[in-house]
Amino acid sequence: MHQRATRAKSMQATESSKHVEDEIVDGLPAGFGDGLSGKIAYGIAVAFSLFQIYIAAYGSLPSQVQRAMHVGFLLLLGFALLGNLRARTSWGKWILWTLGIVGFGTGLYNWVFYLPLIQRSGFLNPVDLAVGIVLIVLVFEAARRLMGWPLAIIAFVFLLYCFTGQYLPDPFVHRGYSFEQIIDNFAFGTEGIYGTPVYVSAAYIFIFVVFAAFLERAGMIALFNDFAFGFVGGVRGGPGQVCILSSALMGTISGSGVANVVASGQFTIPLMKRFGFRPAFAGGVEATSSMGGQIMPPVMGAVAFIMAETLNVPYADIVKAAIIPALLYFGACFWMVYLESGKAGLKGMDKASLPNPWDAVRQHWPLVLPLAALVYLLFAGYTPIFAGTMGLALTIVLILGTPLAALIGPMAFRVVFWIALGLAAAAFVKFGVNVLALVIGSLILACLLFRGGRETLLICRDSLAEGAKNALPVGIACAIVGIVIGTLTLTGIASTFIGAIIDIGRDNLFLSLVLTMITCLVLGMGIPTIPNYIITSSLAGPALLALGVPLLVSHMFVFYFGIMADLTPPVALAAFAAAPMAKVSGMKIAIQATKLAVAGFVVPFMAVYTPALMLQDAGPMAAVIGYPAEVAYIVLKACLGIALWGAAVVGFLMMRMALWERSLALLAGLLLVLALPMTDEAGFALAILLIGQHLWRARAARLVSVP
Repeated sequence: MHQRATRAKSMQATESSKHVEDEIVDGLPAGFGDGLSGKIAYGIAVAFSLFQIYIAAYGSLPSQVQRAMHVGFLLLLGFALLGNLRARTSWGKWILWTLGIVGFGTGLYNWVFYLPLIQRSGFLNPVDLAVGIVLIVLVFEAARRLMGWPLAIIAFVFLLYCFTGQYLPDPFVHRGYSFEQIIDNFAFGTEGIYGTPVYVSAAYIFIFVVFAAFLERAGMIALFNDFAFGFVGGVRGGPGQVCILSSALMGTISGSGVANVVASGQFTIPLMKRFGFRPAFAGGVEATSSMGGQIMPPVMGAVAFIMAETLNVPYADIVKAAIIPALLYFGACFWMVYLESGKAGLKGMDKASLPNPWDAVRQHWPLVLPLAALVYLLFAGYTPIFAGTMGLALTIVLILGTPLAALIGPMAFRVVFWIALGLAAAAFVKFGVNVLALVIGSLILACLLFRGGRETLLICRDSLAEGAKNALPVGIACAIVGIVIGTLTLTGIASTFIGAIIDIGRDNLFLSLVLTMITCLVLGMGIPTIPNYIITSSLAGPALLALGVPLLVSHMFVFYFGIMADLTPPVALAAFAAAPMAKVSGMKIAIQATKLAVAGFVVPFMAVYTPALMLQDAGPMAAVIGYPAEVAYIVLKACLGIALWGAAVVGFLMMRMALWERSLALLAGLLLVLALPMTDEAGFALAILLIGQHLWRARAARLVSVP
């Protein structure tokens, strides 16, 4: 009974949050519009998804054409939805539709004239120039309307620098470039709009966004909520712990922070408030845990795919590096909620009213199979595009097979049906994607013929459309940030910034890291995580590498602080997204979220000085005790340090802490994090003394309170 109630509430929360979610993430209301234009936009979204899935499965187009068509579809769908959902007059609506059609035309132009464009590269004709100018203008306009002014302004400043940098003083001067060369660099080739970010969006990110849309439609959110309620609902601070675990689980398939805040916050934040949590703290828990979804393997945020492509390393290496930091991040969130609950005198939820978590898994176990297949393929060495496409295809097989299995009477026959279907779908590993396409085609035909199948086909169609819409902000962000990357490669201005950081780091690496962190946080005030990472890693990544920081660690450092920017004041997008549900100031939520996310601020610095925390290079300790022991020791140190800082921030351990105890806890945590001689020994000693005396004081207080 409770499972059904929980599921109903979850679905209601998800549905009721659609408008707010689209408002914050896409700059668009829910739906695709009314009337014929709404149906056409819906059809465009479905066609966009089908095109991307086909390309991912068969890869039959040149990379340049694939990127151009991806941007063309983004512009067509983006402006069409803006026209349907935002335009205030019919005249404005048709102008936006016209812009979308013209934008799609730029993609077709690159497809039709693919070979001639390659042959006259660097010597564009007037039509090429016109198409390039139109493309740049439309990408800027789409980014402004969908992502807001800040990102468009930053990209425009970089573009303007290409035209005017030759008039600036040292060290910003460059040699100057012709108008044709600038247009060629940004609108054609693979150094501007069609650069690596757009390639990653087209090849990887889009597929995983659609994959998440299918899993959500299939009931994965209900599974996550039921499991979280049953597993941690009875622990002290139950609703807060449920929020963290469900957000962590949701992050395994979504990786979209602010969207997760709105989707789950409609349900979890009011529940936490009713349970007794302060509104600002409840909002902070939701914002912090949802943003952590971007660092939770196996499907991390879109940045992880861009990072893998940029560094030319397997995606599995990115996942491996993120595992321990993700566990520390969410572990810190659990710990902070546990302490805050103890301080407020809150207990867990009534265990008798909670669902059995393993019953939820048994009931929904087929939904776990595509996710398990995805994890296996990623770690077995397959590319993310192959793993994502196969995971998506298996999810479709699962959804299409469900109504057909329901028509089979005896349970034994149903089991045989699922085993046969699973074996047929798994045959793709040996015989290729055509086998899986044949299985899906057969299931579609069967669903058309039998009762209940047509409704299932509608679910699949809606998932395709919703996935394409959800991919809009990511794709547009990748396109506009290509302007920034193109400027860096064309003018070489990045070397000036890199040189400055290297000069500082020669004397003080920590100061270089702090400057990089501040850059990430400041940029994050106005732009999303993806362009923040791309811009900052392009500037600071090579500099940190030159200072001896492992390449992957330096990029993860930038990645984490790009995420933290959505939690830290004054902008704190995730915190302000939670504000309407918490009914409290977004700034108050941001302050609480910053406290809760202590691991997100500490772990990147620790990883730079001890890369084994991200399962990277072994340190000096490994030569003495071995690499596994070194990793275990560093994790233990990090856990104790974060636990002490959590107690210092909340002001509670076994009982309320005195000010001097909080100060010593903060100092002990700092000593454990620092990688200096004797700081570990001093930190452990201080921690043992502090915890020992606090336990003694708490025990004495209990004895006094007993009559």
